[in-house]
Order: sequence, then structure tokens, then C-alpha cells
Amino acid sequence: MSETASERISTEAVIKAARLSRLDLTPAEVARMTSQLAGMLEHFADIDALDLSAVEPMTRPYPLSNVFREDVVVQGLDRDEVLANAPAAEEGRFRVPPIVGLDG
Repeated sequence: MSETASERISTEAVIKAARLSRLDLTPAEVARMTSQLAGMLEHFADIDALDLSAVEPMTRPYPLSNVFREDVVVQGLDRDEVLANAPAAEEGRFRVPPIVGLDG
């Protein structure tokens, strides 16, 4: 005789899980959670009862194909031209205001 889901999950187990999760549940919430967890276990038991021996395991429900473009080397932007449009440049780099480590 197999046990039912309500026999697999006890109120004490729900209280312990709540305590470990640092959840402060009222007695009504404990009763509701116990019932809901029992229902979940019943559903899992239904899934366990299915004959899936002919079903191949899969990692995703649809085929995956590469959607990226080819990696082609192209000419980059000219540094001087880019820095000419910057509000401030120094030694071939963008100059930005300091934000950490300075006092005033």
C-alpha cells in the first residue's frame, strides 16, 4: 500500500521548513502550506507514474541554431577623429571626472 501525499508531508515538517527559511507562519498559514505541499507531492507522484521509457531526454524543447553573424574584421574608427568629438581628451583617451577616492 503506497502512502498518500498528506502522509508524506507533516505539519511538523512544514513548521521546520518555515523556521529554517526564517518564515513566521500563523497556524492557519501552516495548515494551508501543508495542504498545498501535499497537493504538489500528489502531482509529482502522478508524474512519477508516467511511463517515459520511450521519451528521449532533451535539454530544450526546440532546436537551437546559431543566430550570430560571421565574425568579420572591419576597419575601426580613427582615434583622433573620435577624440575630436569628446568634451575632454587627454593623452589619446577620454578624460572623465573622477568619482571615487577624491576629497573635494
